[in-house]
Amino acid sequence: MTSLVRMKNISVRFDDRDVLDKISLDIKTNEITTIIGPNGAGKSTLIKALLGLVKPYKGQIEKKAKLTIGYVPQKLKLNDTLPLHVDRFLKLAGRYSKQERTEALRLVGAEHLARNDMHRLSGGENQRVLLARALLRRPELLVLDEPAQGVDVQGQIELYNLIEIIRHRFQCAVLMISHDLHLVMAKTDKVICINHHVCCSGEPEAISNHPSYVELFGRPNDGPLAFYHHSHNGQHDLSGYPKEKDDCCSHNHGATHHD
Repeated sequence: MTSLVRMKNISVRFDDRDVLDKISLDIKTNEITTIIGPNGAGKSTLIKALLGLVKPYKGQIEKKAKLTIGYVPQKLKLNDTLPLHVDRFLKLAGRYSKQERTEALRLVGAEHLARNDMHRLSGGENQRVLLARALLRRPELLVLDEPAQGVDVQGQIELYNLIEIIRHRFQCAVLMISHDLHLVMAKTDKVICINHHVCCSGEPEAISNHPSYVELFGRPNDGPLAFYHHSHNGQHDLSGYPKEKDDCCSHNHGATHHD
């Protein structure tokens, strides 16, 4: 697979303190890579360095020539007094046609929200609209900072399914930060666990048993949710839902443990 971004020994310092220390990663076409780590570990700073919003004082970042990146931020601040419906919000992203904006919303299952007030969207609706905005660029790399923040468990499952579908549809790479470990670990190809430096990296199953991961997060079955497994022998629409109401999907959404 083609490398889209290579970060080599990236170090970022704020106020004489290393937020990132010699971080290296390789993002390849059509792979989902998830960055995990405790609060304050430098995850968002890593994404900002990749996007060119923060300049490392050491290391190198190599990108494919003319790489197209779509970015969904962790938080979006809007002026509460400014009337803004969804389609107008997408217009602000650039000179995209009405057809392109409608198609982007349709891809994320949010076409019906076009005339809705941005200030009144639910957490899940907001994330789908932000994702649609990023997809207008037809990105080769989709960067998502906590995409499921403020979304309930069922909404998170649907969102991660949607991200996987988008990955295949656009043949793009996905780099995301997540705290939803029990859900996202079943929906990623590669995991990089950081705590200012890289603690461990590899495939989800191997990482979940790595001593550094266990020290930070415990073992997978220690928490209130079990791993989310998705298996199917049917087809889904672009929003991640079965095309027909048959028994094509079986979901183990994770069981809540009761003592």
